[in-house]
Amino acid sequence: MEFLTPEESAQVDGALLTSKDKFSTRLAIYSLRCLRQIAEETGLTPEEIPAEQVQTWIKKDESVKQNLEIDANFENFFIKLVMASLSPLKQVAQESAVPLQELTVQQVIQWFEKKGRLDTD
Repeated sequence: MEFLTPEESAQVDGALLTSKDKFSTRLAIYSLRCLRQIAEETGLTPEEIPAEQVQTWIKKDESVKQNLEIDANFENFFIKLVMASLSPLKQVAQESAVPLQELTVQQVIQWFEKKGRLDTD
């Protein structure tokens, strides 16, 4: 199971980011993908998706079930990660002036690079 495509991983690896920011960027990109899938299935926007809906998606997603051992602790951890990613994704969408569901991988990476530069100044 790949959380990011090889191309997405290469883009993140090539970004001017700390290891911590690369992790956060990867997480945001993967969370965006999950939220888009849930939005397609439910008709909600990614911003409207409640934690319970993420939990339901995890339980029925075959690729997750086949590749990861899922217990209540993992579910809670995964849900918290996805929901926490909404905050930076909303900021990226606002600064990019596009709906969250239309964000590109490049926009997410650029936002984290910009944020990283601001944090070091």
